[in-house]
Amino acid sequence: MAPRTRNPGTEWLASYASDPVRAHRRWASEELAPIPVGRCWLVAEANLMRSVDAMQRVGSDRLGPVLVHPEADLAWWLVPLGADQELADIRAITVRTPPWELHCPPAHAYMNGRGWLEKPDGSGTLTDPAALGAAFGPGGPMRLPVSAFV
Repeated sequence: MAPRTRNPGTEWLASYASDPVRAHRRWASEELAPIPVGRCWLVAEANLMRSVDAMQRVGSDRLGPVLVHPEADLAWWLVPLGADQELADIRAITVRTPPWELHCPPAHAYMNGRGWLEKPDGSGTLTDPAALGAAFGPGGPMRLPVSAFV
């Protein structure tokens, strides 16, 4: 049997777990692994459908990993440390800081209703908080009043 090829995004995620070996064991058992925020990134939590729309406005050059849970209508964006201050005024986003944990599948799998819409690739790329804030904030999508359709 050939050795299993390691996924760089999965290895990157595991490297931030309190116990990387335990994270791999959980994933092998089809369980989500808890990855604590605050070592190198934070998590910006938002509505799934607004997130899907915002991903296009953020643009691929400023987009980092985005985990989704469709049944809960949630998306979690991996953002740099300090993003909590930059996104503080954006009501549609809740920035999760320590001691919060992101319960996630490996980068290459969909598990327990969660999957990566934008997969971690192992490079350490995170979503640009200014671009994320602009996509969700007042400069985000234009909303026409109902009277525009009458």
